[in-house]
Amino acid sequence: MRFFNIFATVLPMFFAVFVSAQEPKISGFYGEAFQIRPNERPANAIFDGLDLKDAVKAQLTGKIKEVCQAKGCWMKVALDGGSEVFVKFKDYGFFVPTNAADMNVVMNGIAFQEEISVEEQRHYAKDRGDSPEEINKINSPKKTLRFEADGVLIQAKD
Repeated sequence: MRFFNIFATVLPMFFAVFVSAQEPKISGFYGEAFQIRPNERPANAIFDGLDLKDAVKAQLTGKIKEVCQAKGCWMKVALDGGSEVFVKFKDYGFFVPTNAADMNVVMNGIAFQEEISVEEQRHYAKDRGDSPEEINKINSPKKTLRFEADGVLIQAKD
């Protein structure tokens, strides 16, 4: 009987550890779900016509290069043509998995250009895990492509 009690206790514990160790599914919608529209023009063309005070509703596709490792509250996405866009999520309303790098993504929201302050650049560098020496090298504002997503679709790896 003692063997049965030990077995009945250890087996569920083993099963719980095994199930929790499985790779979580990260593909799917985050934020608002949306219909994928065929691209009318390349992502670079959307940003080319924008000034610092302009914004345009758009849908972009690309490959996730980097995700905030603290909680998934921002990501950097490589666009066709070699440019990179910095993506935040509307109203801080959702996050993406921190292990979503190298996955394809479709984003729905607002595209704009912005000048990022030294303070904000240092904050993101700290989120990335940069060394204090690297963080201290940041000493001037930087113009960057930005996107505020109200919905994100992370596509499964092939």
